[in-house]
Amino acid sequence: MKYLLFILATWGFSTFTCLAQNQEQDKAIIEGQIDLFFKDWENHNFENMVNYATEDSDWVNVVGMWWKNRKEVIYAHNVFHKVMFRNTKLTKTSVHTRFITKDVAVVRLYWHMGEYTTPSGNLHDEAENIAMMVFVKKAEKWLLTATENLVIEEVAQKSNPVNRMSKE
Repeated sequence: MKYLLFILATWGFSTFTCLAQNQEQDKAIIEGQIDLFFKDWENHNFENMVNYATEDSDWVNVVGMWWKNRKEVIYAHNVFHKVMFRNTKLTKTSVHTRFITKDVAVVRLYWHMGEYTTPSGNLHDEAENIAMMVFVKKAEKWLLTATENLVIEEVAQKSNPVNRMSKE
């Protein structure tokens, strides 16, 4: 009986260690996929998105435009990079990954966006943004399948009730 418990305990620890190592490896792979998006931003061309996003991926941008598949996401990004983002720098600040299952991860991506002028002529100052991205593992490859981007309003952050929440 002791031998059986030892085997089960060792197997459990080994499995846990293996899963933790796999998650760290998967986090690095996902961050590499995110880096491809930033490279596309720098190049002002998103045709490479076919290599890191699912065909049915969707994207809700910072002003609520909803692009419902990869073709629309690529097209919209390419159009806006010709019109208003051609001189806008985007800098990754931090990435936080949480695995929902072994094949699904939710990522909170923080970035700093430089100023830009909208097609209607409104100047937007540089800002901090947060995006929620969902990645899925398909055929052993992590792919982006959904994104929603928000500007972080500094004034609102000061009123966040969680900042005053007891840490107990």
